[in-house]
Amino acid sequence: MKVDIVMPKMGESIYEGTLIKWHKNIGDRVKKDEIIYEISTDKVDTEIPSPEDGVLTEIRVLEQDTVAVGTVVAIIETNGVQVESKSEELKKEVQTAKQVDNEVIEIPMPKMGESVMEGTIIKWHKKVGDKVKQDEIIFEISTDKVDTEVPSPVDGTLEEILFVENDTVAVGVTVAKISTGNISASTQTKPTSIEPAKEKKLDNSIPQTTNNKQLIANNSQLTNKFYSPLVLNIARAEGISIDELELIQGTGIGGRLTKNDLLNYIQKGRSGATTTSNVGIMKTDKVQRVEIMPMDNTRQRIMEHMIKSKDISVHVTAVTEVDVSKIHYFLEKNRDSFSKEGVKLTYLSFIAFTVVKALKEFSLMNASIDGKNILIKKYVNLGIAVAVEPNGLIVPNIKKADEKNVRGLAKSIADIGNRARTKKLVPEDTMDGTFTITNYGVFGSLFGTPIINQPEVGVLGVGAVTKKPVVIESGGLDSIAIKPMMYLSLSHDHRLVDGMLGGKFLNFVKNTLENFDISII
Repeated sequence: MKVDIVMPKMGESIYEGTLIKWHKNIGDRVKKDEIIYEISTDKVDTEIPSPEDGVLTEIRVLEQDTVAVGTVVAIIETNGVQVESKSEELKKEVQTAKQVDNEVIEIPMPKMGESVMEGTIIKWHKKVGDKVKQDEIIFEISTDKVDTEVPSPVDGTLEEILFVENDTVAVGVTVAKISTGNISASTQTKPTSIEPAKEKKLDNSIPQTTNNKQLIANNSQLTNKFYSPLVLNIARAEGISIDELELIQGTGIGGRLTKNDLLNYIQKGRSGATTTSNVGIMKTDKVQRVEIMPMDNTRQRIMEHMIKSKDISVHVTAVTEVDVSKIHYFLEKNRDSFSKEGVKLTYLSFIAFTVVKALKEFSLMNASIDGKNILIKKYVNLGIAVAVEPNGLIVPNIKKADEKNVRGLAKSIADIGNRARTKKLVPEDTMDGTFTITNYGVFGSLFGTPIINQPEVGVLGVGAVTKKPVVIESGGLDSIAIKPMMYLSLSHDHRLVDGMLGGKFLNFVKNTLENFDISII
C-alpha cells in the first residue's frame, strides 16, 4: 500500500514549510516513527517521523524547496517492493519521451522537483555523432535547487543536440535526440558539435565599457563559476558585475549562488560597489571589510512572518509603568523555597497569570479576524516568545492557560522554554495561540514596540525591572521613594482593538500586578 507523506501544518497562520534535510534516500527502508526529514517554518524547526513501516519509494520535494501545507513530499510503500535507484528513476522519466519512427528517441528536460519548471544545461558529456549506451551520462543540468546528471534511456547514437550549454529550457522540452537504428547522424541546424565544458577555453576578460549592466553577458565568457540564467538576469537588472557576483557567498550545492542569496545581498544594500575602466573592474576597499552571511531558513521565515504581520495588522502600541514592589519582595523572600519544589517562579509567571485574567475580562483581546468576522476564542492558549541561539525566535504557547494557577504557569513557561532551546517542540506547541507575551526585559531593554503574532490581535511586551525614584502620595502629601518599576507595552491591531479597549486592558494588567493577591500563590 502506498502512503503519502505530506507537508504538515505547523501553526494556525502557517501555510507552507521548507524542507531542509532528508534523513533517508529513495529505496531506504524506514520504520514507523523513524525520522525521515526535517522542515523549517517561521515558527518552528521540527523533525518529521514516518507514519508506517515500509520503503521510501519516491521523493517529490528536494532540500531547500518551500511547499504548501498538505503537499505530498514523499511516498512510502508499506509492502516493501523493490524500488528504482535515482539513476533508474531519471531514466524512467526520460523514457516517457515519444518514439519517432521506432528509431529516434527524444530526450526531454526532466522535472527535478514540484516547484521547478525549468533547468539549465551546464555540460554536455557527448557530442553529435557519438555512440551512447543505456544509462550512460549524456548531459548535466542545474536549477536553483539541484544539479543532476541525466543518463541515456537507450543504446544508440546522439543524432541531434537542440540546446547548447548554459541554455535554460522548460521541463518536458526536447533537448536532444538519440537514434536507436543504424541511421547516421543528420546535418543539424543547431550546433554541429558541442565540446564538453571542461575543454572550452574560458575568457575572463571584461568588455571595455562603463556600464555595469553590460558586464553580465554570456556566463562562460566571463567566469569559471556557474550562475543560473535567473541569477544573471537579476544581476543584470541591478547593475551587478560578474566580479561582484564572485564575491557573494553562495548557499547552494557546492557553494553555488542561488536566487535568494543574491536577493538577500541586494536587500542588505550590497557589501560594496564596483567601478569600471578601460582595463577592467577595480574592487573597492569596502568589499574587503564586510562579511557576507546568508540567512538560514529560520531567519528567513521570521523575516517573512514579521513583514506579513506588519502588512496585515494596523499596529498601535501603548506603554504603561508598573510598580511591582509587592511581587518583587515576595520573590526575594520565596524564590529559593519554590525552586526546591521544582518551580522556577519569576515576574513572568505573575504577568502570565494576570494577562489570562485580563483576556477573560476583555474577550476581544483574545480574538482574531477572519475576513469581516471576529473570532472570539473561548479558551486561552498563551504564547511565550522564546529567544533561540544564535539569532532566532519562536513562540510556543501554553495550552489551556486559563486553567492554570501561578505555579502551573511557571512550570509551563520553563517547560516550553527548555524544549524550544533544545529543539524538542512538537507542531502542536506553536498552533492555535490566542495572545502572546514577549519578555525583552530579560536582555535589559526597558520597553519596546513588539510585532503582533498572526493571527492574534495583541502582544504584551515586558521590560526590565529597575529600581528608580518615584513620587508617592500619602495623606495628601507627596514624597519620593525608591521602587522596583517595570514598563509594559501593548501592541494591538487597530482593525479590531481601538485605543479605549487597549488602554483598559493595559490598565487592568497594571492594577492587578500592583495589587496582586499573594495569598493565591
